Amino acid sequence: MNYFNILIIIAAVAILWLVLTYNGLIRRRYRVKEAWADIDVQLKRRYDLIPNLIETVKGYAAHEKEAFEKVTQARAQALGAQGIHNKEVAENTLSSALKSIFAIAEAYPQLRAVESFTKLQEELADTENKIQAARRFYNGNAMELNTKIETFPTNLIAGTFGFKKEEFFQLEQQEAKEPVKVKF
Repeated sequence: MNYFNILIIIAAVAILWLVLTYNGLIRRRYRVKEAWADIDVQLKRRYDLIPNLIETVKGYAAHEKEAFEKVTQARAQALGAQGIHNKEVAENTLSSALKSIFAIAEAYPQLRAVESFTKLQEELADTENKIQAARRFYNGNAMELNTKIETFPTNLIAGTFGFKKEEFFQLEQQEAKEPVKVKF
């Protein structure tokens, strides 16, 4: 075998590696976008539940106007937030505002007995669980892409073709940090 044939084989292998690496980065980028779309779907579902929750609680605690306004404001801010960091901040603000609504509900035992309120509360809890699952899926895909972008030799291709690292999406988990309250 002569040197020319060896050079052709080496060039073919290098081109094949380049194409496979580039396509792998593209696949990972689209997985991250798909995962972010999953988060968006669950957040939209959450946003849609909030007005119904507020209206239900409002009927029993009309004098808690400030809390309702905070939730409405936080929801509007979250709906308009662009970018992962801004979305994170807005979602954490909304979660805190929602906690005040549930605190109000604790003070009204007759409200907790209303079927529509308990159903909304269950749907919201289910949605929160789905948001967490979507967040984990997104962060896993973002980590995979970021790792590829930063590791040698893939980083050479990623840098050449302008691939950028993705931010992680973190939400505060206050409930998990606080001790469970038991009432008898």
